Amino acid sequence: MGRRGTRFRLLLLFIATQVSNAQPTDIATVASLAAQRNEFRVAFERARAGEIVGADDSATLQIHPLYAYLQSERIAARLAGVRGATTAADLDADRFLGSHAGEPVAWPLRYTWLTSLARRGQWEAFLDEYREDYADATLRCQYLSARITLERLEGIAPVIIEQWLTPQQLPAACEPAFQWLRDENALTDEHVERRVRLLLENGQAAFARIIARRLPEARAAPLIRWADLIDRPAAALADYLQNPAGDVEPGALRYAWARVARDSPDAALNLYTRLVAALAPNETEASAYALTLALGLAWDRRREALDFFDYVAPADMDDYALGWRARAALWAGDFALAEASIAAMSTAQRAEAIWRYWAARLTELRHGRSRATQMYESLLKDDNYYSGLSAARLRRRLRPNIEALPRNSVTVATLAGQAAFVRARELGELGLPVAALREWRYGFSQLDQDAQRQSIHLATDWQWYDLAVATATRFGVFNDYPLLYPRPFGMDVLEAVKATDLPPDLVYGVIRQESLYRADAVSSAGARGLMQLKPATATQLLGRLQVPIQGGMDLLDPAINIRLGAAELDRLMERFDGKLPVALAAYNAGASAAERWLPGASMDADVWIENIPFNETRSYVQRVLWNSLVFRWLDTQRAQDTRAWLDDISGY
Repeated sequence: MGRRGTRFRLLLLFIATQVSNAQPTDIATVASLAAQRNEFRVAFERARAGEIVGADDSATLQIHPLYAYLQSERIAARLAGVRGATTAADLDADRFLGSHAGEPVAWPLRYTWLTSLARRGQWEAFLDEYREDYADATLRCQYLSARITLERLEGIAPVIIEQWLTPQQLPAACEPAFQWLRDENALTDEHVERRVRLLLENGQAAFARIIARRLPEARAAPLIRWADLIDRPAAALADYLQNPAGDVEPGALRYAWARVARDSPDAALNLYTRLVAALAPNETEASAYALTLALGLAWDRRREALDFFDYVAPADMDDYALGWRARAALWAGDFALAEASIAAMSTAQRAEAIWRYWAARLTELRHGRSRATQMYESLLKDDNYYSGLSAARLRRRLRPNIEALPRNSVTVATLAGQAAFVRARELGELGLPVAALREWRYGFSQLDQDAQRQSIHLATDWQWYDLAVATATRFGVFNDYPLLYPRPFGMDVLEAVKATDLPPDLVYGVIRQESLYRADAVSSAGARGLMQLKPATATQLLGRLQVPIQGGMDLLDPAINIRLGAAELDRLMERFDGKLPVALAAYNAGASAAERWLPGASMDADVWIENIPFNETRSYVQRVLWNSLVFRWLDTQRAQDTRAWLDDISGY
C-alpha cells in the first residue's frame, strides 16, 4: 500500500476506535482533524486559485482524509491552462481517475478533464473518457461533435435527433451536431415541428417561435398561434373566437383556457358561452371546459364554481375535481354538497386524513356532535394538522405520539469512522456541501438497511438536519420528535422572540418548514437563509422597523436571518389582527395574496385554510401549525390545546 496509504489506514482505524467510546457531539474532537483541516483549507484554496504546488506537502497534509480532493483540484487547475495535444496534466488526470474510479472525488475532475479535452479538440481522448452518467447537455453534445469529427458516424443521426427533441433551449455546444444533421438533410420539417411542439408544451413560447421560423409559413402558423395563446391567453383566445379562421391546436386552446380560468375568472366567465358554442359541439368536450372554469372559480372562492361543477359530466369528476368541489361547497356553506362530494371520492382518497376530518366535521354540522365523536377520535393518532383540528373539535388536549428510532451507538460510531463519512464530514466543515452530499450518498449506498436507518442519528449528530429528515422520510420515520425536531440556534431564536411577540415554538416551526435548518439555503426565487427572506424584504424591514443589525445584512447569518424573519412574521401578525393562519399564508405567498383570500364575512379557520388556492401555501400553513405544536410539546411535555386553530377568520 505504501507509507502514505498505511498512514491513512491507521488514521481511519484510530478514528473508528476512538469514536466508538465517544458521545455524538465529540466526533469531530476525537477525530483530531481540526489542525489538519486548517492546513488543508489553505492548500485547497491555493489550488482553487490556480497555484500549482504539491511536492513539499507535509506528512500531516498527506494523511488528511481529503488529500485526494487537493490532488484533484491541482490537476484541474493545470488543465485550465493547457493548450494543444496531450500534456503532463492529461497524464496525471488519467492516472488519478484510474486510481479513484467510481469514487465521488473522481466526478469533478472527470468533468473538468472532458471539458478541457473538448476545448482543445482532443476528441480521441474525449471519447475514451466520456461516460454517459457524467454527462450534461453540453458534454453530450460535445460527444456527438467528437464522433462527427472522427467520422464515427454509424447510428449517429438518431442519437442527434433524440438530443434535438428536447423541450428546452440547449447550449451552443449542440449546434455543430444539429448543423451536421441539416447538412445531411436529416433534420426534416417533421423534426422541427416536433421540437416546436415540445417547447410549446413546456411553455417555452419565445424560443419556440425562433425554431418555428425554419418551417414553411403555412406549417408554422398554427404553432405561432399556440405561442400567442401562451403569451397572452385571454386576448389571444378572444381574438380567436372573434375570428376563428385558420388552424389552431386543440391542446393550445385548452392550455389558454386553463390559464384564463385560473388567472382571470371574470374574463373566463365572459368568454365561456362563446367558447363552448365554438369549440365544444358535444357534451363531452363541453364538460372539460366547464370543469376547467369550475376549478378556476373555486380557486378564486367564487360561488359560481358550484354552478359550473353541475355542468361537468360524472366521468370527469375525479378525486381532484371532487376535492375542489368539496372545498367550494364548504366555502359556500353548502354542507350537503360537500358531504356528497366526499362520499363520491375513491376509497383511497376518503381514507386520507383531510377527508376523514371533513367527513367528521360535516357529520357534526348535519347530524350532531355525538355522531362525529368516533370519527374525530380516529384521527387523533395520525399526528398531523387534522389531528390537531380533531382534538380541538373534541375539546381535548393533544399529545403527539412518539415512535422512536432506537439508536445503536456502536453502529453510529462505526459509520462516523468509515472513510466516505469522514470525507463527507470534512467537506461539510470546509464549506463544500455539494461534494459532502456526494460522499455521504456514496457511503450510504454501501450500507445495509439497518445501517442506513442508523445514519439518521449520525446526520442529526452532525446537525445535518435536512439530510436526517430526508432519510427518515425515506424509511417512513416521522414521529421520533426529539430526533427530528431539534432546536438549534437557541440564543438567536431567544433574541428574536424577545424583540417580538412571537413564541419560540412558532419561530422554530417556520425555520423547520422553510429551510430544514439549512442556514445556507437559497431558493430559486432568491429567498435566503433559515427563514427564507428575500433581500428586498429584509431591506424594507431594516428601514421600516429600524431593526438593529450589527455587521451588515448577511441573510445567511443565522442571527440576522432569524431576527429579521421573526420581525417580518410579527409585522404580518399585527397587519392581520393576530390571525396566525393568515399571517403564515402571507409569509409564504405574500401579504397581497393573503389579503385577496380573506372572506367577505367571518368564517371558521379550518374552512378558510382548506380553501387557500395555492397547494404550497395551504400545506405550509398546516405544517407550521403542526410543527409549532410539536415544539411546544417538546418544551413543556404537556398535552397541547389546539382550540385557537378554530378561531374565526374575518374579512376586512
